[in-house]
Amino acid sequence: MRIVDMEAHFYTHDYIEHLRIRKRFPHQRLDEKTIKLYHNKTLFSPRGLKLEETLLDLGEGRIKHMDDHGIDIQVLSLTNPSVQLFPSGEGTIWARRTNDVLAEVLKKYPSRFVGLASVAPQDPDEAVKEIERAVTRLGIKGVCLYSHSKNEYLDNKKYWPIFEACVKLGVPIYIHPSIPSTKMLPAYEDYGYSLAGPVLGFAADLAVHTMRLIYCGLFDKYPKLQIILGHLGEGLPYWLPRLDFAFVKPWVGNKPSLQRKPSDYLKTNFIVTTSGIFFQPALLCASLALGIDRITFAIDYPYEDTEEALRFMREAPLADSDKEKIYHTTADRLFHLSE
Repeated sequence: MRIVDMEAHFYTHDYIEHLRIRKRFPHQRLDEKTIKLYHNKTLFSPRGLKLEETLLDLGEGRIKHMDDHGIDIQVLSLTNPSVQLFPSGEGTIWARRTNDVLAEVLKKYPSRFVGLASVAPQDPDEAVKEIERAVTRLGIKGVCLYSHSKNEYLDNKKYWPIFEACVKLGVPIYIHPSIPSTKMLPAYEDYGYSLAGPVLGFAADLAVHTMRLIYCGLFDKYPKLQIILGHLGEGLPYWLPRLDFAFVKPWVGNKPSLQRKPSDYLKTNFIVTTSGIFFQPALLCASLALGIDRITFAIDYPYEDTEEALRFMREAPLADSDKEKIYHTTADRLFHLSE
């Protein structure tokens, strides 16, 4: 059975060097044993040197790891902080540079990797140009966005040309969580990255962002738009009936004007991946709430353990036909891999 890993991250050497010479946040600081990615003066995410080496490996070492574990294809995206927290001109430059490196990797290993383009929504016009360049000239099959851009969420209509471009080109958008925006961050930063990161901050940030995208009417305007969420939907499948509360209670006022209930959009315009959530109750909840066709396999490589992710799927109480959809059928459809 073919296996497509929908979330595998990378760095480029020049991108890391840029993070290390930046004076403003975000930036990296390196000592003999650890790397610290600083988000502000006190909040940082720690990384080991071995992890960084793995992120930088876009060649034979990565492919050997894939072969050893039976992974046929990785979907590659630049890891955080990506480019959305830079000033717009800087973000645009580094989106292009990392996409150029990614394109070379795709050209060298066309059967092993699919690429997601980095873009800087801070300048929507340039972001649209980069999406068009990445898809039509570089062979990249989707876009990866990192939630808010300098504390602005993408429901603002100035960002809608980005979504329109993806619909016209027929490519999906993977939205990856970030450290919460400064409007939310004070509730988390007392406990540092251990609360503001994957434990809760990531999910809270992206769940709010997702609901804002639904509430703003984006999917009524672009009903064919497909957005991918990692971590089995950041908890949203569990809350599906509750998300419709304001739309089914006639006495609730001040709700947006939508053609359908929020849960309907989650079932038709969103794909969720298993990245980093190797928990059978969560998988069963997502499959019952959204349907098997809305779930794809992902590891969150190299932050999560590949063998644990595969064992989780082997042990899942699902029919082989359903596992096949999760492993590759839906990914094939999203990225036109069988064409």
